[in-house]
Formats: sequence, C-alpha cells, structure tokens
Amino acid sequence: MTVTPLPGRSTVRGFLGRAGLAAVLLLAPLAPVGPAAAVEKEAGAEAAAAPATAADWTPPLSTRGRWIVDANGNRFKLRSGNWHGASGTWNGSGSTEDDANHHAGENSGRVPLGLDRAPMAEIISGFQEIGVNSIRLPFSNEMIHDGRPVTDRAVAANPILRGKTPLQVYDAVVRGLTDAGLAVILNNHTSTTRWCCGVDGNERWNAGQSTQTWESDWLFMARRYQDNKRVVGADLYNEVRRSVWDDPNWGLGDDHDWFAASQHVADRILTEADPDLLIIVEGINWTGIPVDGFAHGRPTLEPVRRLSHTLVDSGKLVYSAHFYDYTGPNHSGATGLGETSDPRYRDLSPAELTDVVHRQALYVAAEQDQHFTAPVWISEFGVGGREETGAAPRAWFENFVDDLIRADADFAYWPLVGWHEDRKGNGWALLHWDAAGHRMGVYDGDDWRAGAWTRLVQAQRRTGPVAPVANWSMLSPDHGDFVASRRMRALPDWNPGARKAACPDGQRLLGLSHTGNRGLCTDVSTGSLANPSGTHEVVTDERHVAPGQDWASGYTKLQCAEGQFLTGYSVRGSAVSAALCTAAPAGALGTSGRTVWFDRSDNRGPASQGGDFAYGHYKGQCANDEYLAGIAYTGRLGSSRTPDALYCRKLS
Repeated sequence: MTVTPLPGRSTVRGFLGRAGLAAVLLLAPLAPVGPAAAVEKEAGAEAAAAPATAADWTPPLSTRGRWIVDANGNRFKLRSGNWHGASGTWNGSGSTEDDANHHAGENSGRVPLGLDRAPMAEIISGFQEIGVNSIRLPFSNEMIHDGRPVTDRAVAANPILRGKTPLQVYDAVVRGLTDAGLAVILNNHTSTTRWCCGVDGNERWNAGQSTQTWESDWLFMARRYQDNKRVVGADLYNEVRRSVWDDPNWGLGDDHDWFAASQHVADRILTEADPDLLIIVEGINWTGIPVDGFAHGRPTLEPVRRLSHTLVDSGKLVYSAHFYDYTGPNHSGATGLGETSDPRYRDLSPAELTDVVHRQALYVAAEQDQHFTAPVWISEFGVGGREETGAAPRAWFENFVDDLIRADADFAYWPLVGWHEDRKGNGWALLHWDAAGHRMGVYDGDDWRAGAWTRLVQAQRRTGPVAPVANWSMLSPDHGDFVASRRMRALPDWNPGARKAACPDGQRLLGLSHTGNRGLCTDVSTGSLANPSGTHEVVTDERHVAPGQDWASGYTKLQCAEGQFLTGYSVRGSAVSAALCTAAPAGALGTSGRTVWFDRSDNRGPASQGGDFAYGHYKGQCANDEYLAGIAYTGRLGSSRTPDALYCRKLS
C-alpha cells in the first residue's frame, strides 16, 4: 500500500530523518500508506469482462522470459486486485475498536475488508464481474500468530466465520477465492497488524522482528496452502523502505540487504515448502531523507539491472513495483513536512511518465535475454474515484493505464474493496458496500475511472502458448555462497572455506568477470544439460590439461575432464579457488576449443546475450554454441589470482 493523501492530512511516505532531523520528522503525521479505500461495485450495468472460471487456466504458474504461463504453457496475465484488511487498517494510535482510528474510517477488524457488509461469495463475484482473475491478499506476521477470535461485527455478513481467528478467516477467504477459479498471491504486507506504510516499525522485513522469524512465517504460510494449487505466489514483503535511522540496500551484504534477504527466503520457500509458487520480489520503495539538499529517492527495480536474483528453480521469479500519482521518482508522496520540490508522477508529461516507468520497472520485462529478464507485476496502483476532481490525478491514471496496456504488463489495482455511505467514502476502491450491504461499483455510471478500467482489462494482449526461452542467470558470491543448484545444495561442502557459486541445475557456466567474482549461466542452444548420473568433479589443479594442449601458456589452468562442463566455481577473497565440473549427457559436448582473454578488456563477442552481469568489471564469455571448459589465472607477483582467460569449446 502507499500513503493516501487525505484532505487535511500531511502525508509522509517511506522516509525517515537522521539525527536531529529525525526528531522533527517523527512529529509529522504519517500518511496511512496505501491508497486504500472505497468505491464501487457495479450495480450490474456494464461489466468489463467475462467472469474468470476455473477452466480458464491450469495451475501451477511459472515464467518463460517476460511472461507468466500456466501448467500448459499458456500465457496467464495477472489481471489482479488487492483485497486488503487482514494485514490491518488501524492507524497506530487510539483504540482499535474505534473506526475513526482506522485508515479512512474503514475498520477491517483484522480480516479482509467488507466481510462485515457483504457475503464473501458476493464480494468474490464482484471481482469476477469487473474482469479480475487473481487476488493479491495481504497478511501481517502478527495475523499468523493472533489467537484472538475476530469480533462478530467484523464478519457480520458471514456468520459462519464467527469465533474464528484472523488466520482461520484468511483460510476461508483463500478457499473461497480459489474455489471460484481465481489465483491467489500471498502478500506479506506488514509485520504488525496495522496500516502501511510510513515510519511505523514495518519498514523492513526485519524492522520489528528477526529475519529468522520472517523466514519461518513464510515457510509456515507456504506449507499451509501447498495443496491448494490456485495459491500461486509468495509476494515476499511490501514496500521496503527507510526506517528512522537506516536505509535498505540492494547487495551490500548486511542486515538491511533486501536483495540478499529476498534471495535467501525465496530459495527456502522453493526447497523447503512449495516448489510450485511464483516468488514475487518488490523493488526498494524508498531510501534517503525527503528534504531538499539530502539524497533521497525511489529505487524501485533500477538496481536489478546490475544485480538480479537467481533462484534454485528457473521460471519462478517475478519482480514487482508500485506507482501512485502523488508519489514520484524522488518524491515521498508527502504534503507539508517531508515534501520536497521533486516532481510527482502526476507532474510528468505522458512521454516523461512512460520513460520513467520504463526505467524504474518495465525495462525488466521489455529487455529480452538478459540476466534480469522476468515478468514485472505492477502490484499496486490506484487513484481516487467519484470524488477525485483534480485534473492531474485523473490524467495520470489515464496515462498510466495506457502505459500498462502498451507494455502488456501484469497489474494489481489497489484496492478492490471499500466502504461507502450514501455513495460517499474513501473513494479509491473499485467496489464499495454500505452498512446495509448495498453495493456501489465502478460500472454504476458515475465513476470517471470506468472507461480506463475497461480499456485495461479488455485490452488486446498476448494469449495462448508461450514457447520456452533460454534462461540467463547471474551468480553473485559477493558476500557468501551463491549455490543455485538443488543437487549441489544437497551434497557436502565441495570447497570448505571458499565462497562457492553454482548454476541452477541444467544450466552451464558461460561467462566470468575478471574481478568482482561474478558469473553468468545459461541453457541457451542446448536446453538442460543435466546428466541423470549427476556426477561432478571439483578441479583445483591442471590434471586434465592434455600434453601439447596448453591453451593459456604461463597461466594456471583449471580444466574440466573430457565430457564435463563448468557449472560453478569458488573463490577465496578475489582469487579463484576451484572449478566445479559436471558430467554431460553422452555426445553433448565437442572437443574443439579456443581461448578467450579478458584480463584487459571485455571479450564477450559481438552478439553476446545475458546483459552486463558484472557492471564495471571486465568480462569474458563463450559464444552461445559453446560451453566453458576451463578457467586460467596467474599467480605472478602482484596478481590477485582472478580469472584472466576462459577455455571455450564447441557444443556437439
């Protein structure tokens, strides 16, 4: 969720000050992040799209390049909405029983919003009527452990849920959604059950709890719904942002490293809980102090270009980002204290908006055959409804929808459900119910968003089968082991004391950096090279360099035996320690080879793919029709024993 700018309220989103500034900034009222809110349910007039049915798609979901596909390989576009409430609506002060202390006066009662006003089946039917096929379902870590029964009021329209805990209600909602054929993405929205996303103790996955607790809760949730294959994804954490004293980062290797934390828990979910889930990683939402003259900004997915995830299972990674009109690339979304002179997204021209959204997020899906190529899910965007009269927010919404359509991007509107009284309320939602259970929807005829929403859900898009594509994967043992091979993870440590990197099973190592320890893996030209025998060898010397075949004279060569190819390596400091060689299926590998030197410049060939997998470092890479058979380095005085040359041999 993001901060919703409400009338008469200062909004401060995802930032914190330092030192003396922190004390001042903390006095500012934090915008209850996340434009939650209210509006509509179509009274039945002009439904935007035919309801999804269980027969429309076959779980589980996976990815092929930039596309999400179902079990039959058919494109499954996430046309999603957020059904919020289970992660909390309380603003953080005052009684939780008083609606006035909840965002926009909407008290969810610790369950998905609206269960007090309409039967669950009616709410879900409303989702289908407006063209939604999937639901992002937020939860808090506190919700998982909250043993207090929900109040009767919170589930007044669903009396069968009385006496249940918030988690049990969440279970029922998941079942109701999936029984209707909708896909469900579990979203860890907050640690505590309260409205997101200011300076609220929920800024990071480990701001109010340990990383170990967060990981354990994810394993619990993934296992809990493992048998329900229409639970398709794990959205790891919402809007990672600055706390009072510290910024999150992408790759520094410390306790605030969101890249490392998300990589680690993702692999644990896939290996210890449910290998079928999509793993959704949102970019960093905010860093720095939102004061003119201080560094600050919204990194979103820009760091992915230089450092991307490689999961143990290829085809399971989805990146995500959030966009709202009142925030901006360097604007916190605040009004008053915490507001800077930076433009908001709504201040940008249509062309500028397109360029910025591409740079911050959509490039990940648009640029093919890169180490970072993956689907991008815009998992939150939204705008005020009937009562939004501002020309700039309205224009932004129309323009942003056009950008989503042009990119054929997966999306999730925030929020789907809200409250109204006499057709007045928060205004953001697409479906609203009043206290008497009367529904107000985006297609009632008086909501200016109806046209844009219809364009979005009915837009022409890629459908049908998606052909398999080559995988390109980055290895980054920057601060520790980076073993993306399930097989090698299950075996004893193959080079104790060294930092080890290994490609996902079925991929081969194709490139290395001269410094920086980075590697590039792929299955291009071959598909999986996995050998049923699963044999491997750790090479630390020149035992396999044949007499008269010195391909790097004067250098130490770690070469695989005939019939083997490189799938990993290890380093000590910056120095090469060992080569991991894996047996190939019979007849898969050729024997003719060449030496690729990259100690003084890049040497990747004129049409190399995979992207810049080691920004700022020299890189060597074999051609797509080759495999890597050896690494050469020198131990000369002054040398760091880093890779200098590769031995590239032809595939059969």
